[in-house]
Amino acid sequence: MDYSDFLLSNSLTPSSVQLHLKSKSRAEVLRELVSFIPEIASRPDAQQTLVRALEEREQLHSTGIGDGVALPHARNALVGLVEKPVIVFGRHPQGIAFGAIDNKPSQLFFLLIAPNVTQHLAILARLSRMLREPKLRQNLLAAETPEKVLALIRDAEEKMMK
Repeated sequence: MDYSDFLLSNSLTPSSVQLHLKSKSRAEVLRELVSFIPEIASRPDAQQTLVRALEEREQLHSTGIGDGVALPHARNALVGLVEKPVIVFGRHPQGIAFGAIDNKPSQLFFLLIAPNVTQHLAILARLSRMLREPKLRQNLLAAETPEKVLALIRDAEEKMMK
């Protein structure tokens, strides 16, 4: 298995980075993030399937991991929805109550979809580990362009792999 399959920076594009989420609730944030997935933009049925899977996952247990971060993802890989892993990064100026462990609103969102369970778990683990770094979270909150977000993630990932 090729480790580069799990590079977060390979799963993000400038068009999947949204620095000004407008949603006012957890359900709205999920729908808004899903709307930025280019692979399913023209497939309303696929968007509905994904939103439903994300909502079901949130009902089981919030994907708000604390420190202002949420990692929305379906409980299982959604086979056939995407051919390669996709991550949508969203930032909300005030934050959304997301049921996080520390009860703080989430401002940084990483929506993850992967075509298989192995990639799903590997990417989730890498994101979780990377986002423990307070400096990265601060920089992501301050980033002014999608390209800056991508550069921050690429740099953090490179440091992690050393």
